[in-house]
Amino acid sequence: MPRRMRYNNLDNVSTDKTLKQFKQLREERRRKKKDYSFLIPNKPPELDYLQANREESTITWIGHSTFLIQYQGLNIVTDPVWAMRMGFQRRLTEPGIPIHQLPPIDVILISHSHYDHMHFASIRRIYHKDTTIIVPVGLGRKMWRKGFYNVHEMSWWERIRIGEADISFVPTQHWTRRTPFDTNTSHWGGYVLEPVPSEAEKKPPVIYFAGDSGYFRGFAEIGERYQIDVALLPIGAYEPEWFMTSQHTTPEEALQAFVDVKAKLMIPMHYGTFRLADDTAQEALDRLEKERVRLGFSEETIRLLHHGETLRLPEE
Repeated sequence: MPRRMRYNNLDNVSTDKTLKQFKQLREERRRKKKDYSFLIPNKPPELDYLQANREESTITWIGHSTFLIQYQGLNIVTDPVWAMRMGFQRRLTEPGIPIHQLPPIDVILISHSHYDHMHFASIRRIYHKDTTIIVPVGLGRKMWRKGFYNVHEMSWWERIRIGEADISFVPTQHWTRRTPFDTNTSHWGGYVLEPVPSEAEKKPPVIYFAGDSGYFRGFAEIGERYQIDVALLPIGAYEPEWFMTSQHTTPEEALQAFVDVKAKLMIPMHYGTFRLADDTAQEALDRLEKERVRLGFSEETIRLLHHGETLRLPEE
């Protein structure tokens, strides 16, 4: 049986940890006492509007890295996870939209294969014969084995056109594993949504979904290649930083990534849904706000969404 390909980060940055580091992590966690009582509020979703809308560009936060994005007439879901439990951790709040109340989904974007970003039971509920699933290179075989046949694999910097939208797969700094035997056998990344070039006077904004990432030079390269308007960036699961730094951005690093990609609006994600690390949602938001003030950004630069809240994006 041929050996499966292993994928790497830019500059071959490693996210591997030693047994000594895992032991240190366990010892630190035993000593910590955290207040996890603060929860991201849920806002009643605009179900009738979302079911009917095929014109406006919108972003609705389901929770964690799961969004419903309506773009160029397409209903797009990122990293679909409606699971109420992730391993031993129970979901902290209900999903922003119940899965059975979603509009028909045209495209599913999967950033990588970690369980908190790719939940097969959720995918099965929203997938139908006309749905296209886009995955990182190396992950297609697993999807096909699960019975999903309309699957398109992408490598970094590749682009696919679906309807009136161009979807590009861009680098992140991360890793992946579903079993003890498939570490880094598929890639990881984010996605950029652009309108198909046209002569139209008004155009929808360019949206960047960053998936899951540590801070790396790739953010600056993405900012050079695309004219990004809205950036969905992760701010949680960063503590302890000595352990998480290569794979998850701190709130401060997320704001630096926002600067690097040259976006106009930032929507934070990847916090307040599951307890994946030692930080709390309140700590992440407090650090984000402190850094926003330090950098001199206006309050309107960062849009905090509630679960279920829909942001309608103006055309340029």
